[in-house]
Amino acid sequence: MTQNISPPTSALDLAAEFLDRRTPVDRLRGLLHRYPVISPAVVLVLAVIVFGSINPRFFAPANLSLVLDQVSVVGTVAVAQTLIILTAGIDLSVGAAMILASMVAAQTAADAGLPAPLALVVGLVVALAAGAINGLLVTRLKLPPFIATLGTFNAFLALSLLYSGGQTVRRTDMPDLMTWTATAIPVGDVRLTVGAIIMLALYAGVAFILGRTAWGRHVYAVGDDAEAARLAGISTSRVLMSVYVAAGAVLAIAAWIQIGRSGAASPNAGADLNLDSITAVVIGGTSLFGGRGVIWGSLLGAIIVGVFRNGLFLAGVDGLYQTLAIGILVIVAVSVDQWIRKVRK
Repeated sequence: MTQNISPPTSALDLAAEFLDRRTPVDRLRGLLHRYPVISPAVVLVLAVIVFGSINPRFFAPANLSLVLDQVSVVGTVAVAQTLIILTAGIDLSVGAAMILASMVAAQTAADAGLPAPLALVVGLVVALAAGAINGLLVTRLKLPPFIATLGTFNAFLALSLLYSGGQTVRRTDMPDLMTWTATAIPVGDVRLTVGAIIMLALYAGVAFILGRTAWGRHVYAVGDDAEAARLAGISTSRVLMSVYVAAGAVLAIAAWIQIGRSGAASPNAGADLNLDSITAVVIGGTSLFGGRGVIWGSLLGAIIVGVFRNGLFLAGVDGLYQTLAIGILVIVAVSVDQWIRKVRK
């Protein structure tokens, strides 16, 4: 008697069966896990619609230009912060390192009379050194990134004040190239500053590096599971060191943009950049636990913060409530990240 034997179930059939059993909530969570940029994109669209309906002036080209100009410094610093958070670290010294680089570059040009290109190179060297110090503390002394960068935050800030004597270097004391990033370029009805264009170009470059190079894959691997990455043959210490140095290079660019935007180099500028950059990265969907996130999400996060501040201002909301709204946004973003991380694999 012939017995019908059903063929073995293939892996694709098993996967299809598993997907069919998932609830809509599980599917949504899985989608957000695969594409973390969706969440901030939705928040940004909703914010633009709401604030535009509250005050039509929000859509004025001059106002949109202002928002992007305000975002240019925080957005650039957020690139450096994203690289570090992707490795499951955090950098509390980004603002102080940027200030130190800007003060050294500006005073070298103003007081020492060094040509602007060389002064900017000196600022770059200072920022690279700051990143290297953080990297050494994390990779050689094995200090937790939070503690290491909390210490260097105070050190870099003190060095900025000591080097500058607490004095501001003004636009009139510096060559034009130092403030060139403030130059506005008309794009239709919107006027983009050179600093904003540099920021956008930086995002495009870092997105390519993270998505298309072995170094980028190693950054994600170290952040996802450092021990597994080490067993796979990746030099985790070397990757971490390179990430902190790369972050320093980005901060040098941010310093240049900051000088142009404020028209001066001040040791008191950018005091909130440490927390603002973390806010942008978290709202942008990059996980604080490392290994998950998209660089473009940080840009969206920085724009969301800028849109909320600008929209609430146009709506006549007090500045304290603006800060409260940003704080709530951060809490919601981290809560969503925790929820997404529970996705069934």
